[in-house]
Amino acid sequence: MSGTSKTAPGKTPANGAPAPGEDQDLGAAGSQLTTAPKEETPNLPSLGVIGWARWFWRQLTSMRVALLLLLLLSLGAIPGSLIPQEGVDAMKVEEFRGKHDVLGPLYDKLGLFHVYSSVWFSAIYILLFVSLIGCIVPRTWQFVGQLRGRPPGAPRRLSRLPACTTWRTGAEPEEVREAALKLLRKRRFRAHAVGDAVAAEKGYLREAGNLAFHVALIVMLIAFAWGQLFKYEGNKLILEGDGFSNTLTQYDDFKSGNLFDPDHDLTPFSFSLKDFHGTYEATGPNRGTPRVYEAQVTYSEGAYGDEKSKVIEVNKPLEIDGSKVYLTAHGYAPILTVKDAKGNVVMDKEATALLPLDSNVTSSGAVMVRDGYRNAKGEKEQLGFNAFFLPTYGGEGSTMLSTFPALLNPMLALSAYHGDLGVDAGFAKSIYQLDKTNLEEFKDSDGELFKKQLKIGETMTLPNGAGTVTFDGVQEWANFQVTRQPASGWALAGSVAAILGLAGSLFIQRRRVWVRAVKGDDGVTVVEMAGLGRSESAKVPEELGDLAAVLYEPTNDDDTPDSPDTHVVPAEGPEK
Repeated sequence: MSGTSKTAPGKTPANGAPAPGEDQDLGAAGSQLTTAPKEETPNLPSLGVIGWARWFWRQLTSMRVALLLLLLLSLGAIPGSLIPQEGVDAMKVEEFRGKHDVLGPLYDKLGLFHVYSSVWFSAIYILLFVSLIGCIVPRTWQFVGQLRGRPPGAPRRLSRLPACTTWRTGAEPEEVREAALKLLRKRRFRAHAVGDAVAAEKGYLREAGNLAFHVALIVMLIAFAWGQLFKYEGNKLILEGDGFSNTLTQYDDFKSGNLFDPDHDLTPFSFSLKDFHGTYEATGPNRGTPRVYEAQVTYSEGAYGDEKSKVIEVNKPLEIDGSKVYLTAHGYAPILTVKDAKGNVVMDKEATALLPLDSNVTSSGAVMVRDGYRNAKGEKEQLGFNAFFLPTYGGEGSTMLSTFPALLNPMLALSAYHGDLGVDAGFAKSIYQLDKTNLEEFKDSDGELFKKQLKIGETMTLPNGAGTVTFDGVQEWANFQVTRQPASGWALAGSVAAILGLAGSLFIQRRRVWVRAVKGDDGVTVVEMAGLGRSESAKVPEELGDLAAVLYEPTNDDDTPDSPDTHVVPAEGPEK
């Protein structure tokens, strides 16, 4: 006689019908292995207003709708990455509108130039937020109820479960149940005795991880919204020796969130650029690549804060009370002295920043003399120069491109204009480009635009005794980006929590184990042990086998008749 027995799953009594209440009994054993809400098919013809509202709420708070909204949110963010955004670069948006007569107006109507503040993106965002809240709150209360409750009692026929085993022992049923209770608790199961069986459950962290993942998504959504509403970002180009105070008027360009208040949300601080230091790879395939790129600054917090020193490097910003100052660019500013027709100085060794065009810092820009200049006739005029600067000039006959980013052989090329610069018209104009609408060219002896290349210390004499321009030297500048993104720490914490929660929900399995010990007809104790998981997994039979092997040893001895050769016989899958 074999000591191991198994009832094949799916067997029914001789009459072919399941025992009364047996299916309900198995259903109760597997209930509440998840907090996913049960889906109910509404009785559509008799719903009514309240019924339809409840049905809509159930759909909105279902997991598939939440996933659909998350997908729509991801798809909606794509135009924000591919199409110029007004909040990021308004000039590119205007350029796009000018080039596309059909797409420009269409994108305007669809809100594609301001995706993240558009009505449709906000609607998806809010619906996703509501969906997650409506999904998480009831599941959280249900999960708390499960934690406060106890695992359900054992089904009448444990052999119908996916993994089961049975053996006979000479120990008393009470001894077996006591040993099982002790073993399961030692293995971190929540276990208790129910009638003639012990019920245990493990793997609650799976559902906790699932809930943590969705809560983390809500935290990320809130942090993202808060950051977008209260953020600010501005850029400032600063010459060596000059400073900056964090006020709105000091920025070259500035953008902020819709709820940003410059009177209260700007962090009070100031700093000065003492020195910019850059070194570059001199030889090899990486020639010209920056090796050192740093700005030495002194800063103070508040109106009367102590002055401190700091070296700002790329990706190593200066942090002051939630605001970060990044070093984003570097360039050169030629120093010029300009005199009028009578020799009066109208620009005294003033540095003018030029914008880099390539990695070797070939730079271009405009030099403007707005006030004080008089031409040879004594008339008031303004001067303008298109400037082209090469920190390392290749020499006579070479292209007008710098060959190295450092100041090895600086050369400045100027072309001269006179007239009205248009800077007094009351309209915003770029300081890096000349508006030639009301300007006239200085002409050389051939009647062409007057231009000249200058090295440091050289002077250009304007035609017809109109004055002189002297190239006195070069000053360096650095561009800084000042940003503040509130709730970024919360967004990071939400991301980490979402990853951990998702890992827990994927790799932890929630399962139940029951151990029943009763006297058989021959007076020998029959032990049945079965396990059930939320989904089919090899882990449940393996774990059940390990538990059965450990439990079998203390409840059997060599004198026990019909001791089993095999401790665990996992049940076969249900009959199809």
